[in-house]
Amino acid sequence: MKYTTSLMFLVFLLLGSSCQMGQKNRKSSNKAQKAERIIAPKFNADSAFLYVADQVDFGPRVPGSDEHRKCAIWIIDKLEDYGANVTSQKFKTRTYDNVTRSGQNIIGSFNPEAAKRILLMAHWDTRPFADHDDNPDNYNTPIDGANDGASGVGVLLEMARQFQLKSPKVGVDIVLFDLEDWGPPHEMQITYDEEYWGLGSQYWSQNPHKYGYTAAFGILLDMVGAKNAEFRREYHSDREAGFVVDIVWDAAADLGYRNVFIDAPGGQITDDHYFVNKYAKIPSIDIIHLDSNSKNRSFFDHWHTINDKIEHIDKQSLQIVGDVLMNVVYNE
Repeated sequence: MKYTTSLMFLVFLLLGSSCQMGQKNRKSSNKAQKAERIIAPKFNADSAFLYVADQVDFGPRVPGSDEHRKCAIWIIDKLEDYGANVTSQKFKTRTYDNVTRSGQNIIGSFNPEAAKRILLMAHWDTRPFADHDDNPDNYNTPIDGANDGASGVGVLLEMARQFQLKSPKVGVDIVLFDLEDWGPPHEMQITYDEEYWGLGSQYWSQNPHKYGYTAAFGILLDMVGAKNAEFRREYHSDREAGFVVDIVWDAAADLGYRNVFIDAPGGQITDDHYFVNKYAKIPSIDIIHLDSNSKNRSFFDHWHTINDKIEHIDKQSLQIVGDVLMNVVYNE
């Protein structure tokens, strides 16, 4: 027994030494990887802000409206100007009120021959009613959607401009979803059904623009332009694609943005990424500003109100999100 115990002790000692050496090697490898991090092109927040303002200038982009149609043409032109292969995916779907409506997902693909691809997403439509406004008289008023919609699109259009100047090694597909925000009005008190929301992402996830399309992972931007925005690890993102959350939050930490991309559990939201995970089976996360101190169900204060306007968009928030995403894409 003494021999066996001594032998076991020796084995454990050797295993412990081996683990310690492995950990040291991994740490050295991680340090080497960080030292080799590619410097991404500089994200321009002024340019991103202008793209947000340009969308807002069209007016509320409610599906079926003339403002919506004109903005679609503008987005497509921008993506084509920046060298993307653009697909306009038109579809029909039913909203919560059993009305069949037309939508249009817009896809811009960069470096289309690359096998490894990253999916970047936002929604470009706006809410047809300000059902969380302080004034009930505004409940049926469409919103400008400067933050809720346009901020994510603005960041991605600026990234598209940068992709034209310096192509990343991986392929990138920017998918802008329509009919994300035509869920039932708050005052109707309809029993919650997640399928009422994200209609464009539901359609695309089950009918991708390219047969057999897949990506290494996906990142959704939603409401990323408010002042002092903070982003935590959203529940579905962590559960379905925790490794992607790690990639993004580590990149943010490396850039000195730990106070914005906070490495702590966030809320739970059924957003477009939920359907991309569920139907397309692409591990996807949501970078979304959820504020537990907000008066609007943990969303930013102007969520689904007539005050979701351009004057509440903060260039610094756009800069931080853009910096992080650029570093993620160019270091894949």
